[in-house]
Amino acid sequence: MRTFFGMILGALLLAGGVYVYDSMQTSSVANGEVASVNRTIVNWDVAKADWDALRDRAHRDWVRISQK
Repeated sequence: MRTFFGMILGALLLAGGVYVYDSMQTSSVANGEVASVNRTIVNWDVAKADWDALRDRAHRDWVRISQK
């Protein structure tokens, strides 16, 4: 159980860290005159679209399974 909890916690920390890093890269404070040109790690629009598609498919499958 601890291993499973550790994997979930690690995934959440990784996603949170990447989000914070990307938000600093695209902020106006981090992109001043001396800031180097950096790209974000994750394309968050694509990630949101994929997440929405996964959520919708899971909902459709749940409805289909629960009707049987």
